[in-house]
Amino acid sequence: MRCDRAWTDARLATLDPSRPGVGVIEAGVVAEADGTILYAGPAADAPSFEARETTRCDGAWITPGLIDPHTHLIHGGDRALEFEQRLAGASYEAIARAGGGILSTMRATRAASEAELVAAVLPRLDALIAEGVTTIEVKSGYGLSTEHERKSLRAARALAEHRQVRIRTTLLAAHALPPEFAGDADGYIDLVCREIIPAAAAEGLADAVDAFCETIAFTPAQVRRVFEAATAHGLPVKLHAEQLSNQHGAALAAGFGALSADHLEHLDEAGVAAMAASGTIATLLPGAYYFVRETRLPPVAALRAHGVPIALATDCNPGTSPLTSLLLAMNMAATLFRLTVDECLAGVTRNAARALGLGGEIGTLEAGKRCDLAIWDIEAPAELVYRMGFNPLRARVWSGR
Repeated sequence: MRCDRAWTDARLATLDPSRPGVGVIEAGVVAEADGTILYAGPAADAPSFEARETTRCDGAWITPGLIDPHTHLIHGGDRALEFEQRLAGASYEAIARAGGGILSTMRATRAASEAELVAAVLPRLDALIAEGVTTIEVKSGYGLSTEHERKSLRAARALAEHRQVRIRTTLLAAHALPPEFAGDADGYIDLVCREIIPAAAAEGLADAVDAFCETIAFTPAQVRRVFEAATAHGLPVKLHAEQLSNQHGAALAAGFGALSADHLEHLDEAGVAAMAASGTIATLLPGAYYFVRETRLPPVAALRAHGVPIALATDCNPGTSPLTSLLLAMNMAATLFRLTVDECLAGVTRNAARALGLGGEIGTLEAGKRCDLAIWDIEAPAELVYRMGFNPLRARVWSGR
């Protein structure tokens, strides 16, 4: 069999769900052609390959390329001053109601050009890529108008022109109420549903639609309208749900077959059951939990009991999770949420892919999947979760390159 590249003498954590744990193969080989995995498995069972290029890994570990399924990478400015305010005792809600929070980032984002947004995001993107990330979800949500939401989504799409990375864009126009609609949340939702979503869909700028269902954001009834508009335009949905209170948003999202419900600290048993029934992924965001000093843990035991797959993400954003390390997010999830090593690794590969609707394309080392690899100088996969501030990446492969 002819192939473009082969990686030999490797230990594989395939994340193949048909194998136990993280799908370990101690003496493995991966072969690809045209960016697609032809074979990933035991060397002893591998067909005979004629590879144009062969890399001997000398016992290094290969995992699927890591996937960050929830980020707000595109934004102007930062919110370091608000961090100081929270250290002095101000709450996230109080800062938001005083005109800070998302609205302060909105002002900086609106003031920036598309090119300026791209230039600002590249260092954050590079930090994630340097840790073996090959696919990243990028949300809008800091423009909060048709013009600036479209600008943000175009900037997110443009990232794939500057780096070898797979970008999935999510329209998050229903993130906060812009000042021009103060006191008229329903009027803004009208704009989102009648103008912003149709425009993003017509231009092919969004892969999904998200919303923030919370007391300081939008009600379940308003979110339902957003989801109905997204569905009418053929876009799958996701939701920021149950972060600060239980608005039963996860169950609402599950009713629309949502790809994921994210945050979930205040998720109840009924919401867990609804997610299980719909196949909605639970995306946990330990960086935000840590940064805002949350004390209520997401219901991990209930998610396990109901068989809801758990994904992990950085939630990289300027206000509540300025985190650009998916490796550290895994350590936080294990330390703060008591996830196992296997759950953490599945959370940034197999389950993260499903949270983006890409489970059939990426997230595991299996024939037919895209050849996205992370090659690590480690003795065991647990090191990827155990270490803090240490990056053992030897090489990153994106679509065979």
